[in-house]
Amino acid sequence: MVVVTVTYSPGEHLEHFISTLATAASEKPQVILADNGSTDGTPELAAESNEHVRLLRTGGNIGYGGAINRAVAEIDPDVEFVVLANPDIRWGADAIDELLAAAERWPRAGALGPLVREPDGSVYPSARSVPNLLDGAGHAILGTVWPSNPWTRRYRQENEEISERSVGWLSGSCLLVRRAAFDAIDGFDSRYFMYMEDVDFGDRMGKAGWHNVYVPTAEVTHAKGHAAGRHPEIMLPAHHASAYRFQADRHPHWWQAPLRLALRLGLAIRCKLAVRSALRERDRAA
Repeated sequence: MVVVTVTYSPGEHLEHFISTLATAASEKPQVILADNGSTDGTPELAAESNEHVRLLRTGGNIGYGGAINRAVAEIDPDVEFVVLANPDIRWGADAIDELLAAAERWPRAGALGPLVREPDGSVYPSARSVPNLLDGAGHAILGTVWPSNPWTRRYRQENEEISERSVGWLSGSCLLVRRAAFDAIDGFDSRYFMYMEDVDFGDRMGKAGWHNVYVPTAEVTHAKGHAAGRHPEIMLPAHHASAYRFQADRHPHWWQAPLRLALRLGLAIRCKLAVRSALRERDRAA
């Protein structure tokens, strides 16, 4: 089993990632840092200080999915399981061991994900249904102004019982993937620079006959959003572009062109409003 994380000037997060990893698995795994062009020296320091940590330079900022694919290609194909996790994850005790145990219970599980906590201890809805066009549009338009709207509730599945179960997709912040399943769907779609790559990954995993399994007995804490908070003018447009790609790929026919146009225009307007709001909030906090 090998752990892969994508780094892009991760700062102090990476130190916590590596130190808490020691309690997550009974056997110390090799860690590959797929580095997308960090400038803070943190990945280099981590690799120099830990013999089980390897630095793999991707050659530039090729996005999350592209970097994951690059790192997994370096791993011996005989390695059955690979852990994919963001560098701002802090591992709970036995988290990886719990995911591996669940993989034994679910032989058709292509991806397994833990319960993800926010830094304040609250549970993040990391196991969700794959959004259809209606749910996706309803969540995108109303999610921030009316969080309890039916489309957001159906998409986020927050009212579902916290139990081990098969779901539509799992947060890419932390996944245990079966190498055979990863290879069967050709890994992540590298056209997604950032955001929605995990939704697309889970959807394609399910369509290929594999399960996405939520394993709440495994726990991690995700700081999340440190890059997005610093650069909303970059990250929010990337998010909206990925949301468009996801739905456009699933509505490709010529007669669906008006639908794609409406979706593109609606997301463009929403993106401008979201960036303006985020920049105002960032300036206020500065």
